[in-house]
Amino acid sequence: MKHAPCRVAVALAALTPMVFFWSTGPARADDPPVQRLAFTVKPEVALHELSPTFCWFHPRVAAIPGMGRDGQPRIVMTLQKHLKISDYYSGMYVMRSDDLGKSWTGPTEVPELAWVREPGDVVVAVADVTPGWHAPTGKLLAIGVKVRYGARGDQLSDKTRSSETAYAVHDPKTGAWSKWKILEMPPDKKFDFSRNGCSQWLVEPDGTLLVPLYFGASDSVPASVTVARCSFDGETLRYVKHGTELALDVVRGLCEPQLARFQGRYYLSLRNDVKGYVTVGDNGLDFEPIRPWTFDDGGELGSYNTQQHWLAHSDGLFLAYTRRGANNDHIMRNRAPLFLAQVDPKRLCVLRDTEQVAVPERGVPLGNFGAATIDRDRSVITDGEFMIGETTHPRGADGSIFTSWVFWSKPNAMVEAK
Repeated sequence: MKHAPCRVAVALAALTPMVFFWSTGPARADDPPVQRLAFTVKPEVALHELSPTFCWFHPRVAAIPGMGRDGQPRIVMTLQKHLKISDYYSGMYVMRSDDLGKSWTGPTEVPELAWVREPGDVVVAVADVTPGWHAPTGKLLAIGVKVRYGARGDQLSDKTRSSETAYAVHDPKTGAWSKWKILEMPPDKKFDFSRNGCSQWLVEPDGTLLVPLYFGASDSVPASVTVARCSFDGETLRYVKHGTELALDVVRGLCEPQLARFQGRYYLSLRNDVKGYVTVGDNGLDFEPIRPWTFDDGGELGSYNTQQHWLAHSDGLFLAYTRRGANNDHIMRNRAPLFLAQVDPKRLCVLRDTEQVAVPERGVPLGNFGAATIDRDRSVITDGEFMIGETTHPRGADGSIFTSWVFWSKPNAMVEAK
């Protein structure tokens, strides 16, 4: 998601103190070994469509327990059309599966989540959406970014707080969706640009949400990252407080933060134009200084200028990512294939020997993807091939939306048994 012009260097504009970071090194002889959790990946195609005017983008899913066939979870996928111009998106569409992805209905446009037209050929959309289940209220929340577009699809910053975090609420019992609402942030100018974009958020045991945000005084300064604790009563999402403000004065700063909870600690992965970063904390709000993502042998992970996503299992923490060094220099920003690997949660590095391809490279970029837990036995990574046209790519890309199923060798005790 575009949030500022790409620059070689820009000033931080005194938003927050700089947070320093360090690198991990190769494993030491006295480091306890990480217990590997075996997994297999099965890529499937939920949808494919070739069009000269758009491609399907930002597919992400959430599981609604017990609402599918024979007591299985219902899987709801949110997605949008990318309309050729950079970061220009349609209103929201939804797909659904009640049989663990064997069949899908949709995409179906949701009228309540369509463009809102304003005077002067301005349309307002919500993009970069991540859905999630809020068990205490029995509602599904879709959280993303409000964007204002001009007549040519250009993003506008013509008003204060032109870009904010937006959310909508779905009641699976009635099938109803609310209209988009805004997460109201404190009046401090540093939150005039504030987004939960393409970001994994968490529901805490007490029903509050931990919502990672990237923010700044405008879209023309490097963004910082924080996590906000929010309340949710089934209708309204409210800011309560936020934690550590993480900053990096490198190109566009930090953005698209991803939050995971694993064995009592909270892990945050961060996008930057030059390389990805990671940090950890004990309460979901306060975090250590950031460090670059590396492999366990000390080599740089090579993921840059795109997001990473977590999959958390009771017996292992996993990262999905794209990277350099995979015979993929012909792909923009090396955004294919998409990998999944286990993480060393103490050293905050990726275990190189666990890496598997999750979504194949077929000649076009991936990225802007999602990762979610479905049940005790499986999780899923969702992504779409970024191609607009009517002809299949020579390497095989055909505008597919992938659901890459991750099957665990042990049940995930983080998920309640049926």
